[in-house]
Amino acid sequence: MLVLNEKAIDEAATMKDIINAIEDAYRIYEKGAFNMPKRSHISEGDNTLLLMPCLNQNGFGTKIVSVFPNNKKHPVIQGLMLLNDGETGKPKALLNGRQLTAVRTGAVGGAAVRYLSPESATSAGLIGTGVQGMYQLIATCSERTIKDIYLSNRSQEKIPAFAKKLRSHISADTTIHITGSAEEAVRHSDIIITATTSKTPVLPDDPDIYNGKLAIGIGSFQPNMREFPQSLLTEAENMFIDSNDATHETGDLIDPLTNGWLRDSQILPFSKLVSSEVEVDLSHAVPRVFKSTGMALFDLVVAETIYKKARTEQIGQFIEL
Repeated sequence: MLVLNEKAIDEAATMKDIINAIEDAYRIYEKGAFNMPKRSHISEGDNTLLLMPCLNQNGFGTKIVSVFPNNKKHPVIQGLMLLNDGETGKPKALLNGRQLTAVRTGAVGGAAVRYLSPESATSAGLIGTGVQGMYQLIATCSERTIKDIYLSNRSQEKIPAFAKKLRSHISADTTIHITGSAEEAVRHSDIIITATTSKTPVLPDDPDIYNGKLAIGIGSFQPNMREFPQSLLTEAENMFIDSNDATHETGDLIDPLTNGWLRDSQILPFSKLVSSEVEVDLSHAVPRVFKSTGMALFDLVVAETIYKKARTEQIGQFIEL
């Protein structure tokens, strides 16, 4: 069995490779060529254990991830991904689940940037300067020539260390700005990313500041979590989602649908955009909104991509069970 730690995952595949894999996953999703039960949650207080199995024609895999938002001395997200051979069922790879989650979630946001932002977009704002936010910006910068990044976080003292680490992953030509508020970040940004586990909206409830911008919501994954304000959603023509399960998994969809801020007909699967079944006019001066809660199919397709590239490049360590 091949073991791929954080370093091996980063060496095996580029962010472009992983965004392309996410596109492939969306095409598989649209065709229905997979079997993916609903994600299992086990919670104790603010802490959650997630179990995410999936299979397709190439094999099957299971990701087990813990989310402990108050982990001050440890990563918020920890876990592992087990890949099995599709013909024999034999375990063939074990991947660092935290890093897999980081790069594939970053790539999900990167795919949204690829399809929902104009090529002229040059600025990005991030609310939530954690690991997920880091890889969202790495993916965004891989898809667009970003000249300015605006950072906002509930704990301002954490931003400088984040900015220093981010600098090593992006172009030296990109300027990083530390803002005093989410509103400041939004006003200056063409692309807005939220990557928090907040239970209340982290963006300003001001309908005048979102026109023509892309908002990407990554953080909220439970019914009691919400990052988007009402005004953003009522101004948007549609909300694109990564999977239909998102409609009952996150407060960013449950609340708007319950309160009438969005209609069911306005919720569109992103897979239909990738498969060219729907189109978006990027010249319209309205907000474009994408919401992700993630799905096991992403993990499986991305893990398979990383595994194949690692085998080709002889990256990782083989062990006997």
